[in-house]
Amino acid sequence: MRFLVNANMRLSHATPAIVLRSRPFGESDKIVSLLTKDFGKISGIAKGAMRSRKRFVNSLEPFALVNLRFQDRPPSNLAFILTADLTVGYRQLVNSLESISHAAYLIEITDGLIGEREENHAVYQHLSQSLRYLEKYGTSLRFLTSFELKLLHLVGYQPALDRCRGCAKAPLQGAVLPWSFSLVDGGILCDTCAISRRETLPLGAKAIEILAALQSENNDLPSSFLLSLSVVNQIRTVMLRFIQFHMAREIKSAVFLGSQH
Repeated sequence: MRFLVNANMRLSHATPAIVLRSRPFGESDKIVSLLTKDFGKISGIAKGAMRSRKRFVNSLEPFALVNLRFQDRPPSNLAFILTADLTVGYRQLVNSLESISHAAYLIEITDGLIGEREENHAVYQHLSQSLRYLEKYGTSLRFLTSFELKLLHLVGYQPALDRCRGCAKAPLQGAVLPWSFSLVDGGILCDTCAISRRETLPLGAKAIEILAALQSENNDLPSSFLLSLSVVNQIRTVMLRFIQFHMAREIKSAVFLGSQH
């Protein structure tokens, strides 16, 4: 992180950043939202970005990793983006429709789960490393769900998967008794406790086992594994609905995600 002073003596800041989204503003400007390494998520105005051929060449597109320099403009919430020099453009990622759709999902849920100026180096590193992984190896159920679980942990919404949130009973491996996931309670419920709760989703013992293993830093799952379609659907439904619950809005990019095995 660097602090710079320009000619008119206003303090400017320099930091690596990931472009989350951008939109036109007027005839020549852009409003850009970025996740920075040192200042959390910021929104700023890039003057002349629609017309400039030098200052913002290909650097304000979603997923781009840039070296950002900006100034705060109190009392406005919008910073003034001075420069954004492209460092990683993820050329292979943007050549694949599947990778683009998954990258858009990673960006959207990260954007939706963090507030403006909430500094969190770990979230920045998690998103940056995950975009690099996605470009190199593509996506899978393991990758997508692991990303979601770690992101939820980093922003303080880690789901409780080890015991029933109502009575503290633990799910037994191989058991066939029905279990549920409570959006409000933020974790699993046994069949008895689920009766008195609203907004629950079915989540069987096998799905709980997979999610708990992926959530653990020392999970011992094989590098690849086969799951029934019902288990995959349970996992994806619970993860998407739980994230939506905390974002309080529809995740638009989710519709483009295919089932991952």
